Amino acid sequence: MHPAPAIAAIWLIWIVSWAAAAFWADPVQKRAGFLAEFPYRAVLVVGTILLFIPAHGYAGRLRLWIPSLAGAWICAALIAVGLAFTWWARLHLGRLWSGTVTAKAEHRVVDTGPYGLVRHPIYTGLLLAIFATMAAKGTVWGIASAALLTIGIVMKARLEERFLRGELGAAYDDYMKRVPMLVPFAPA
Repeated sequence: MHPAPAIAAIWLIWIVSWAAAAFWADPVQKRAGFLAEFPYRAVLVVGTILLFIPAHGYAGRLRLWIPSLAGAWICAALIAVGLAFTWWARLHLGRLWSGTVTAKAEHRVVDTGPYGLVRHPIYTGLLLAIFATMAAKGTVWGIASAALLTIGIVMKARLEERFLRGELGAAYDDYMKRVPMLVPFAPA
């Protein structure tokens, strides 16, 4: 059995469950706004489209490698681990989560659980899943997607940090000094 259907199912389950859980959040008190968010959103949309271009049927320069069956299953497992990490972070954040750059009523710094490992654990988990998907695909489209999605995620993380520093002040500055942005155990 090839892992491609499993990889597609893992992503589909995550996308549907993530979208359904969007209704479980506190009301927004303040938002960064459409113009501030448009640049990273545009990059993320293009990267996402490229990520889901099927890998089969490509030869030559568009298909750079074909992973072994064991390698593809390892990629599937890493995708599942990355997306499970996003869920751990989202559940730990609770009703403070938002898909946009916002501050909620009674917003505060959350620095426990996955937020004690990295400041943006949802993005860390997504990046693991994205790069594992790229490795399983072995296409130019997969590499371009991983590059664009990484750029978009870093753009969004930096926008969030500027916004949260303005909202939470010294508490967020202290958090930034103690906890790395995206890579666990890296220097903050």
